[in-house]
Amino acid sequence: MDKKIKKAVIPAAGFGTRFLPITKAISKEMLPIVDIPTIQIIVEEAIEAGISEILIIVNEDKKDIINYFSCNKKFEKFLLDKGKDNLLVKLRESEKMCNITFTYQNEQKGLGHAILMAKDFVDGEDFAVLLGDDIVVNKDNGATKQLIDLYNKYNCTILGVQTVEAADVNKYGIISYSNFQGREYKVIGMVEKPNFEAAPSNVAILGRYILTNSIFAYLEKQKPGFGGEIQLTDSIFSLLEKESIYAYDFEGKRYDVGDRFGYFKAIIDFALTREDIGKEAKNYLRKINEEE
Repeated sequence: MDKKIKKAVIPAAGFGTRFLPITKAISKEMLPIVDIPTIQIIVEEAIEAGISEILIIVNEDKKDIINYFSCNKKFEKFLLDKGKDNLLVKLRESEKMCNITFTYQNEQKGLGHAILMAKDFVDGEDFAVLLGDDIVVNKDNGATKQLIDLYNKYNCTILGVQTVEAADVNKYGIISYSNFQGREYKVIGMVEKPNFEAAPSNVAILGRYILTNSIFAYLEKQKPGFGGEIQLTDSIFSLLEKESIYAYDFEGKRYDVGDRFGYFKAIIDFALTREDIGKEAKNYLRKINEEE
């Protein structure tokens, strides 16, 4: 019987220290790309890939994320009384996107630990993971959908990858591979955030995964690795002993919105493509360029 990826996990429990001081009061996943929270863009990508159930992993201070995806009757009444039906529609869109649930990770023990907390939610199924630090723009075929398509071909763990500059390999999990065809890589190993000299390639895992349920057996016994944290990469490497793993060089423009400049670029590019402010944004940037 064919398996289907119906569930997705979005880890969002980190403190967002790179965006202090604003993340003292607002979750980094709620920082807006113009006027849409980053996490909504991630959720929309999952839904477009056919995901029907999403678990968002938060810490106890990130109630703003929970509130955002919850019904706000007081706000709805205010908009209704003011006759602002168009804004009411937008408000309700975020409340009814799909079946979204939450769980708490109150100890920062790493991505592997966060994924382990999703075991009951996944309930024996294979599942997708989308990290909120990466936004991928592809209007025709989102990154998660591309990975699911390859999963449907091989029925195994699929890693979302792209090549990065040599100077940036120490920021990511890096794969080694035996062969590649088109955009597909046959994975034979991986290392978390290696120095350039130790990196087996410049093919980096970039925030999108399809994981088989087998991963939990390894996460449950995984010892802390890089940075003293339980690394998902280490458990995936152990999984290679029993299962094939492929990586897919997904198509789309990626923004590292966990980085200040990456976040800034996302705001500019999204603004330029908006129907409501795109023309004004282009004119403003042109004016700045002329003044220089």
